[in-house]
Amino acid sequence: MNYNVVCKDLNGLFVSNLRSTMECAGRGSRTPCSGPATRRCRRCQAVAYCSISHQISHGNVHKKECQRLEQQMKHANVVSDFPFTFSEEATVQVRDKRETRCSFLIKQGIHRVGMWTFECSCGESAAILDCSRLIKGWNLSSALCPCREPPAPLIKLLSGWKEYYEWRCIPLYSPVALLLHWPMTLYWSIKLAAQGNLIPEISNQLCIHYLGPEKELHQLAVFSELHAVFPDVRIHIDLVGPAIPEERNGERIELRDYAHCTETYCKCKCSMESFGPMSLQSGSSAITLKLHAGYYHDSYKDLMKLCQGSPPNLIIAPNAGVAAYRSWLQTVELIKEITVPAFFSDYCEEACNLAISCITSVTEASPTVPIQLNPFRQPRAVEDSALFLPCYSNCFIFGI
Repeated sequence: MNYNVVCKDLNGLFVSNLRSTMECAGRGSRTPCSGPATRRCRRCQAVAYCSISHQISHGNVHKKECQRLEQQMKHANVVSDFPFTFSEEATVQVRDKRETRCSFLIKQGIHRVGMWTFECSCGESAAILDCSRLIKGWNLSSALCPCREPPAPLIKLLSGWKEYYEWRCIPLYSPVALLLHWPMTLYWSIKLAAQGNLIPEISNQLCIHYLGPEKELHQLAVFSELHAVFPDVRIHIDLVGPAIPEERNGERIELRDYAHCTETYCKCKCSMESFGPMSLQSGSSAITLKLHAGYYHDSYKDLMKLCQGSPPNLIIAPNAGVAAYRSWLQTVELIKEITVPAFFSDYCEEACNLAISCITSVTEASPTVPIQLNPFRQPRAVEDSALFLPCYSNCFIFGI
């Protein structure tokens, strides 16, 4: 995500200037930067400057956000708290440059393999060349991944990764949460919407519009896990975004079973049943996905024709970057018009704050679900984050 784009509200005021790498917060002043950004703000400790002159020139901008950033920095340890045995490697060591995405994946034995290929920068170019096929394997043993039905039905709301791993009988050294944060963030959004009475009580069908998918396009098989958490619900997801290649526009994908493990004789490969008898009727899948190339505000009318005018139950925009892209303003205007509950996530709390500033300039209303930490955020820190704040994929979430 490129935070170098400056978001302005409808009155033309600057909202912020988050950047894609740690650089001088006063960059863009009348004088060029004098060196690396090593001078941190003493109060918030979240931004840095190349010199005292740039810190002074940026003072009027930063004082509006300094107290807010200070509070966010105080909660940094909570944001980086995960139950996994690899948590320090994936959080502190990545943040301090002692680990990289590649080195972490190599230790796990999943570097540049299958659905994991897009999880590091050196694998991205190879993944982009071939995003047309559905990768159906975890490349892990059956003991490390959810390749089969859960041993018991889910009887309560999952509160985080520890409860999820216990329910699915997966050890806390398994890395599957690095990919499962996509469907589990969707699970959490649906539960938040239901708890807030934003959607009717979940029945046997859900239609979701999923905005701005990127690396998920290489990891679509993980969405089959939605069947485990919503076993009696037929779920259809329309994925809409400019990153979807034109040649995949309109592609329909049926997830009839869970992503497979590496074991030849595992039940995930031997079973002739797809999910279970409750899930399928007349040969149709319990989880279906459809891809739509383009922006949501341009595609919405065609989506309505395909579903005979029925709006979705929920809209979700993971890692949306609302404050970074002006194209979001038209989409927010559409969401306001159709009055469908929508959830947005982002890499850090400050990005959500900036997103709300942009969204409220259009909707003139406060969020219906305030910013909160997502218990199913990806448990690996983002390298080269925009601020000194801890950043994780799908880290914070709010709803409108």
